[in-house]
Amino acid sequence: MLPPAHRMRRSADFEQAVRRGARGGRDTVVVHLTQRTDPGPGPVVGFVVSKGVGNAVTRNLVKRRLRALVHERLTSLPSSSSVVVRALPAASQAEYAALATDLDGALATARRRLERAGR
Repeated sequence: MLPPAHRMRRSADFEQAVRRGARGGRDTVVVHLTQRTDPGPGPVVGFVVSKGVGNAVTRNLVKRRLRALVHERLTSLPSSSSVVVRALPAASQAEYAALATDLDGALATARRRLERAGR
């Protein structure tokens, strides 16, 4: 479970990360990564799991899996980063290991693009 200080809650924070952030995508997830101007206690993470992923039970399962995967990777994220992880419909059918692989790949792509853009 993500500590409360690491959870993104405001819609403006989600919007900023999605619009200004570097994007990395895979079959099951899309990651938006940006640097915050106000340094906080660590990276801030938000999740978007729409109705397109499935019913409420399926969406909650996908969200719990993504939270656990991101929690394992918190220390590897820059402390001033904002991350939005958006689940795609394929995430509902994906195994945990496949979801982890896609998340790692999407994070790596977003990091490379963020570094290249100098943001």
